[in-house]
Amino acid sequence: MATTILLARHGETDWNLERRVQGHTDRPLNDTGREQARALAEELAGTALGAVYSSDLVRAHETARIVAERHDLDVTAVPDLREREFGTWEGLTDREILDRFPQAHDGPWGDGETPDAMSRRVLAALGRIAETHPGATVLVVSHGGPLRAVLRSCEVAADGRIANCHVVRLEAEGGTLRSLD
Repeated sequence: MATTILLARHGETDWNLERRVQGHTDRPLNDTGREQARALAEELAGTALGAVYSSDLVRAHETARIVAERHDLDVTAVPDLREREFGTWEGLTDREILDRFPQAHDGPWGDGETPDAMSRRVLAALGRIAETHPGATVLVVSHGGPLRAVLRSCEVAADGRIANCHVVRLEAEGGTLRSLD
């Protein structure tokens, strides 16, 4: 039985505004991010959610909590839903990275986790969530990098910026994810 996964990016943080790489750095939502999360809760108010999951980073967990409260659900934090770990590049702005690391123009950013490693852990986590909730609709709040990785795995173009609280609709069945959008 197929599981519908509503995969959302967290609300805005101050570091999003500053174009700083967050990765595993635990930054909270700002006021705009909380408003975005409330708007997401309103958007999903008529959707019967069977469960709500999030990355364990506060920006994703708070976004998920705001939506979950509307549905009288708890949020299950899953570390494998975290953003990619960018190593020493975390906290730097896009401009600082391009100035210090000219190779960033052509390759993956960061000296931490590889994009492939992040993709594998996020896809495995989504698979476990889908197996736990067959036939249900589940909200999963994560980060931009994981959303792009999931979209690429579904053969959907995903090179641009993903808006805060943007939702990607997926179907998971038999270990396969496909985009419903």
